[in-house]
Amino acid sequence: MALRRGGGGGGALGLLLLLLSAACLIPPSAQVRRLARCPATCSCTKESIICVGSSWVPRIVPGDISSLSLVNGTFSEIKDRMFSHLPSLQLLSLANNHIKALPRDVFSDLDSLIELDLRGNKFECDCKAKWLYLWLKMTNSTVSDVLCIGPPEYQEKKLNDVTSFDYECTTTDFVVHQTLPYQSVSVDTFNSKNDVFVAIAQPSMENCMVLEWDHIEMNFRSYDNITGQSIVGCKAILIDDQVFVVVAQLFGGSHIYKYDESWTKFVKFQDIEVSRISKPNDIELFQIEDEMFFVIADSSKAGLSTVYKWNSKGFYSYQSLHEWFRDTDAEFVDIDGKAHLILSSRSQVPIILQWNKSSKKFVPHSDIPNMEDVLAVKSFRMQNTLYLSLTRFIGDSRVMRWNSKQFVEVQALPSRGAMTLQPFSFKENHYLALGSDYTFSQIYQWDKEKQLFKKFKEIYVQAPRSFTAVSTDRRDFFFASSFKGKTKIFEHIVVDLSL
Repeated sequence: MALRRGGGGGGALGLLLLLLSAACLIPPSAQVRRLARCPATCSCTKESIICVGSSWVPRIVPGDISSLSLVNGTFSEIKDRMFSHLPSLQLLSLANNHIKALPRDVFSDLDSLIELDLRGNKFECDCKAKWLYLWLKMTNSTVSDVLCIGPPEYQEKKLNDVTSFDYECTTTDFVVHQTLPYQSVSVDTFNSKNDVFVAIAQPSMENCMVLEWDHIEMNFRSYDNITGQSIVGCKAILIDDQVFVVVAQLFGGSHIYKYDESWTKFVKFQDIEVSRISKPNDIELFQIEDEMFFVIADSSKAGLSTVYKWNSKGFYSYQSLHEWFRDTDAEFVDIDGKAHLILSSRSQVPIILQWNKSSKKFVPHSDIPNMEDVLAVKSFRMQNTLYLSLTRFIGDSRVMRWNSKQFVEVQALPSRGAMTLQPFSFKENHYLALGSDYTFSQIYQWDKEKQLFKKFKEIYVQAPRSFTAVSTDRRDFFFASSFKGKTKIFEHIVVDLSL
């Protein structure tokens, strides 16, 4: 019985070994052929696959094929990196399908490609085709003509004839780069010894915070802090190698600080007469005939908007402009080669003062009619043309252009609750930032064709009071001060729409 049991077990074991031996004798190529079946709509040889009339892209198995034809089908989409597993491919036909676009770099793995046939497809020659346009310029493969079905201006033209990709396939955006955990009402920027600084007025914290751009960490860091009482403005003035900061305060008078190299901080340099400036609202720096001035706009009933002049030892009161008008903003502007000041007031239309070369004083010149209740006027230039932006809290704000005789309206912008309408530019991109207390702030971008500003982006800043452009290390930033929330720093970036 033992022998029979042993013999029976040995027979079963022998049968198992026989089966395993038989499986091992199956040629490897036969196993691969069973797994690598030819797609149902295709005909296959060892080196080629031809698929005709398919409504979808057949699943092509990896292999060493050198020729692939997917033709006369009704499919419109090619998957990303679809041919990356066919490195030996030399002839790749996609003729006469419904293909309108190809995924970026779909042919990048085909180093052996000799010929590509894309005839019979109509491509959308928009930004998504930019990569293909560049690839056609660089490849050594022979490629059939690629015809465009759109956009309308390129219909029935060849992709190689498109010439506007560089301009049309980039746009810009503003993304939050840094958030500062404090409120602010104004931001000023200045350069000193190859470094970029920012002075931020913080009335609630009673500070004028000076930040420095950190070239290593790539952000703005604290550099110095000037303390005061209800600081509403910090304006930097650079004279020779000296750096001054005018600190405007609602209480305790306004002061001028100077950077002291030995102390590596700003120290008080001089006081500004309290009797002349009661409620400072804006500080404007300007230069006439190599002489340095600044003006403080005073918004109190009893205050005087006053011009101050540098006399090599300090700043002294040079000219009181007018009283009883509650000025909210002063803007220095060159009009046809002549120096002017534009004063905004909630009690009258903006008035224009012109510099008199004989008396070396500003004298009344004209006004901007039908523009009551203007909080601020800012000047800017585009293509050598002078423009003004006028901020209004009630009613529409305005963009105006100088026509060699007067300022004429270009555009009205709805601006209920607006406290600032700030123009700024980065290279050839021109913007307006409209800050509102009642809704999201709007960034407008200049449309060269329509010669108007169009809505570009909404940003959320609580009670914005100023917007300031800052550039450093080939990067462009945009500070948004907030009276009720955190101060935000946006970065202006270029976006490639072809990606």
